[in-house]
Formats: sequence, structure tokens, C-alpha cells
Amino acid sequence: MDLLLHSILLDWPVLTPIAFCLIITVAVAIDRYAFYNANKRNVIEIIPRLKQELDRNNLIGAQNLAIQCGGIIGEMLEEAVRIFSEQKKGFSRAFDIAATLASRKLEHRLTALGTIGGVAPFLGLFGTVVRILYTFQDLASQGNQSAAVAMGIGSALIATAFGLGVAILAVVCYNTFQSTVRRFEDDFQLIKLLFLSFVDSEEETKIQSASSSVAL
Repeated sequence: MDLLLHSILLDWPVLTPIAFCLIITVAVAIDRYAFYNANKRNVIEIIPRLKQELDRNNLIGAQNLAIQCGGIIGEMLEEAVRIFSEQKKGFSRAFDIAATLASRKLEHRLTALGTIGGVAPFLGLFGTVVRILYTFQDLASQGNQSAAVAMGIGSALIATAFGLGVAILAVVCYNTFQSTVRRFEDDFQLIKLLFLSFVDSEEETKIQSASSSVAL
């Protein structure tokens, strides 16, 4: 504990940026966790109900189901129903645009976590180098004092440990949230495939009808 207090008192200029990174990491982690948790939906339960509405060609029912779902999944369902009713031929491209915009909303602020994960260890290393330089300077001016040297080196290593700890936290949060984003994107693809199956079935029906007309 004395070593930690000694390090904070002496090295606060180099520890402050790392502490600032820690605050940002915690704030972003809380924000993203709350956002993902609020928008989490069980698509496995929603898809069969949506398929029933589309089988009956009940777009109003599908729209109401999307509204009841809510969250970013509900927004994508609403957009899918709108595109399906207005432009079936260009459904895939139009839905991909909407899905990309939704993915950007999901990835908001994650870049900060990735940056901190890469920068924090170097900030800690910088603090260590600075403290060791000061320790050598004190050693040169005061003579060989093993206790002072040990205290200086121990204080220097605290900066490295602090930087590594912040980096580990940021990287773990970043990887976890990226995995969550990929699950949302998988849900978007399930919605897209469901609607595309109905687009393709309608195209096949039209082709069969045209073939029957030509045969007659």
C-alpha cells in the first residue's frame, strides 16, 4: 500500500492518462452493455410468428409484430416489411443498406475500447521509463541507497501494471461487445433470408403462371 501511495504521489502526471483511459473504458462498457441488453430479443421465437403472418400475406400483422418486438430488431423488422411491400425486386440491396446502418449504431463507441486496448500498455511503459530515469538520477546524486532504488523500481512497475490492467479490461470488453454485434448481425440475416424466401416464392409463382399462359 505504501508503494502504491508513493507511486501515485510521485508519478501522477504519467498515471493520469491511464486513469482517464480507465474511466472511458468503464463508461463505454456500461453504456454498450445497457444498450445491447435493452435491444436483446429472441429472434427464434419471433421468426415463426412472422412467417405465419407472411404466409397469410398479412403485412399489417407483420408490421404490428415488429412494433411489439421493439428495439433494433423491431426496427429492422419494420424496415423489412416496408421494403417487402414497396420493392420486392430490390429487397436484398435495400435491406443490406438498412442492416449496415443498424450495425454502425451497434458498433458505436467500440473503436474507443479498441484504441485504449492498444495504447494503455504503452502509456504504462512510458510511465515506467520515466520513473526509472528519475530513480537513476536520484541514485547518481544521493549515492548507493538500495532502499531508494527498490522503491523507485517498484513504483515504476506500478505504472506498467496499471496500463496492462486497463488494456486487458478494454480488450475483453471490446471482444465481448464485438461478439454481441455479430449475433445481432446474424439475426438481421435471418430476417433477410425469411423475407427473401417469400420474394423468391412469388417470383416462382409468377414464372409458373406465365409458363401456363404461354402453354395455353
